[in-house]
Amino acid sequence: MGGIMDFLQRYQEYDLQRSRTHEFIKDLMIYAEHIESSLRQENTVLRQQLRNTSLDLDDAAQSRRDLQQRLLDSEARLGYISQDNDNLKVPAAYLFKEEFMKQGLEGGKKAANALRQAIALGCSDADETEIIAKVVANLNGLSKAMKRDGCVDSENDVKEFMLGFTQAKASFDFVDVGYGKERADSKIRGEHFCLPVESLPCPPFIAHCLSETTRWNLRNYNCKQIVLGVSHDAGYAPFLDDLVSDANIRRRITILEGYPTVREIESTGVEILHLKDIFRGDKLINRTPLTPSVASASSASGSISYATITQKASPPPQLTLPITLKSATPARGTKTQPPWNPGPRGLDTPIPINQLALDAIKKRKDSNKLCNNHFLRGPCAKGDECCFVHNYNPTKDEINAIALLARLNPCTNGQDCDVDNCIYGHHCPSVVGGICMHPYCKFRTDEHPPGTKFKYPRASDY
Repeated sequence: MGGIMDFLQRYQEYDLQRSRTHEFIKDLMIYAEHIESSLRQENTVLRQQLRNTSLDLDDAAQSRRDLQQRLLDSEARLGYISQDNDNLKVPAAYLFKEEFMKQGLEGGKKAANALRQAIALGCSDADETEIIAKVVANLNGLSKAMKRDGCVDSENDVKEFMLGFTQAKASFDFVDVGYGKERADSKIRGEHFCLPVESLPCPPFIAHCLSETTRWNLRNYNCKQIVLGVSHDAGYAPFLDDLVSDANIRRRITILEGYPTVREIESTGVEILHLKDIFRGDKLINRTPLTPSVASASSASGSISYATITQKASPPPQLTLPITLKSATPARGTKTQPPWNPGPRGLDTPIPINQLALDAIKKRKDSNKLCNNHFLRGPCAKGDECCFVHNYNPTKDEINAIALLARLNPCTNGQDCDVDNCIYGHHCPSVVGGICMHPYCKFRTDEHPPGTKFKYPRASDY
């Protein structure tokens, strides 16, 4: 066993170790305090940044809402302004001059001769050149449009013009294809409208020449030049780009300009022919007085719409004026809401409704529903194969109820529809006080009066 000095040495070693441990703990605490202080400062900065970002977000959201409201207000105001301008213009790509149209039969012959002479000027051997023209048009619809524009005195002038144009030259045809671009296209598809040497598919109204027909004529060795009436339709630009890549074909194609040529067609580089002495360069304008708005038309006739029915079952709703009347005497100088004209066809005739009859019709479900076509337009073409009821004798009120419910479905032809007894709607019938009340409205936004609000959430039109 050692002496006291051994314990002293061991104590000194212990004391040194304890001092090192103390220094280690002190350094560790100083480091931890430094880290905590740094994190605390950083946390303070982040909190401030979060507050600033939240304020910016709130401000941006409020600004966006303000801009949206201003946009809606502007659109509502512009809707009434544009009603007297572009909304009243009837699209028509090619229109013969008014002096031709008003002369009827003789005007048609003069227009055909003028067109023949104008095209012949570009031919090297005009006397030996056969010029073939095919005109396709919805004669009924365009006769009405031209009558509304005032460029003809009666719709019969256009029909007489058609006959004169066709009679003028054996190779000139004016074909009435009825409603729709597709009918015009399909008619051209089935006809050899561009045959020997000089060809001219130049409809005065509907200038939709199918690509297949053009290609067919380009393969015809005798066809030296094709004049296409597509200056207004940008949809033909890709087709023309494909054709004019061949220099030989480019020389054989010319674009006839009626309404000003769209930029996409001009960019193809195809030569453009201007016949300003024969064709108009402006659109038809609806110059007839505008039809009263939906609300005024309905209230004047005492009829009610689907929207009114869903808002109040009975009694019939009363019109609430936008101002408080101080006396029974009508106020002078009160501005009325601008009338709304949805388009060429105008407003659908209001349908008087008996609420009890409507409720009874609406209660019918699935195969127990009454057939719209059968009861509104005559015997159903499907006959026994139709899944709806035919063997029922509805009252007049029930017929009106069926007609109202059918009108909630938009007509596929919209305002261009020329079917007098069409059972479908040509604008939304569910607008009351500037609000569309139908929970599942099928009509596009532009088929409502300008500035219409929607009571229920609405999906995009496209």
